[in-house]
Amino acid sequence: MQCPPDFTAVGAVVALSSLIGARAVVKPKARDDWAVTPNLWGAIVGRPGVMKSPALSEVLKPLQRLEKTEREQWQAAHEAWQLDCKVAELAAKANEKQAAAQAVKDPKKARALLQPADNMTPEPTMRRYVVNDATVEKLAELLTVNQWGTLVYRDEIHGLLCSMDKQGQEGARGFYLTGYDGNQGHAVDRIGRGESFVPRVCLAMLGGIQPGKVQSYVRDAVAGGAGDDGLLQRFGLTVWPDVNREFVYVDRWPDTPAKQAAWAVFERLNQLQPATDSDAQEWRFTPDAQALFEEWLIPFETELRGEELHPALVSHLAKYRKLVPALALIFALVDTPESGHLIYERELIRALAWADYLRTHAERLYAAAMMPETSAAKQLLDKIKSGKLADSDGAVMNAFTPRQIAVKHWAGLGTPDAVRKAADLLADYGWLEREATPSGTTGGRPSERYVLHPVLVKGGA
Repeated sequence: MQCPPDFTAVGAVVALSSLIGARAVVKPKARDDWAVTPNLWGAIVGRPGVMKSPALSEVLKPLQRLEKTEREQWQAAHEAWQLDCKVAELAAKANEKQAAAQAVKDPKKARALLQPADNMTPEPTMRRYVVNDATVEKLAELLTVNQWGTLVYRDEIHGLLCSMDKQGQEGARGFYLTGYDGNQGHAVDRIGRGESFVPRVCLAMLGGIQPGKVQSYVRDAVAGGAGDDGLLQRFGLTVWPDVNREFVYVDRWPDTPAKQAAWAVFERLNQLQPATDSDAQEWRFTPDAQALFEEWLIPFETELRGEELHPALVSHLAKYRKLVPALALIFALVDTPESGHLIYERELIRALAWADYLRTHAERLYAAAMMPETSAAKQLLDKIKSGKLADSDGAVMNAFTPRQIAVKHWAGLGTPDAVRKAADLLADYGWLEREATPSGTTGGRPSERYVLHPVLVKGGA
């Protein structure tokens, strides 16, 4: 598909985390009750046409296959249960007739005949592997049956994020925030609907998003808008890779042994059982892995307490307290499931390597908000280089004012002030020359005019 491997890697790990859910937890400290549930949230960022959806669709096929099998089995069991209910109903009617005949002669026997059958099996439930579009109320209902967790997948996750920003959706937002922890209950009290309680809200989340939309959402979150509550920062498995401009035609058979090996992992984790009906398996680090975790955690926490990082990035990186142990547990369950609930140093090293790599993508993600003029300057420079800087008559311009650019409504350049900041940055690097012209007799603020470097005028570089 010629897509970055980041897309499929993130999709696969999030899918695996949803299979594990709350069935197994890792306790990162040797003598502490702190437990991490390995349900993870991931997002892949890319412009339209870079194969985001096909990449995620491919890695989710094992979950879809499992759900198809589960649905078929549930359908057969449910049909059998419905027949049992009809038989019980007929038996109850027959008993009513007999009870009516016995009511006068033997009231005790009549009462016994009217007692409901105590051998009726409960209605079969179905395990859900993927939920695409559900209200919070329906999702809560599903989680009462799927108490160990499930995956929320949206092809375009921006729509889900924005829907939770609307007025009146504070409850939905709180529900998802609880779902990230994976080990907390959630009570819902509604007039007319009564009370409901989900003992454990455990959600893995996955989706794709376009660069322009994620930049807008990040800016709003960082500026203290509706998204400034840590929801975005929970997407620790967010990748925004560069896409190779060169396309290579590939037409070959799939690697069947690799495909079967991957499917075997999903099938095995699908059979993973918790320690008891209410308690998860507990995994811990080996002594070597424990020492390595402490060696990483101390400088990491020290950095978060410093003043060097932007608060939004600090909030994002703080979620690595969960991300790193969760990844190590997932890798251990994939590679060393018979280790006696121990996570070796190798799995932790891999998790730390992932964290280092994911941090570079997080920095790119928040750069749009921390330094908005940088992305705007790049956007302006690209427009100039592509020859789109033209006046109303279509003639190429060799100079412009911020207002002339703002009226074009280019992304990130919709106001004169945004254009001014971007142009000033380009002027610092020599692409433009800033000229201030007097305002005339009004005594107002001098107007700015930016002259293009001759290389840009000629269409070079």
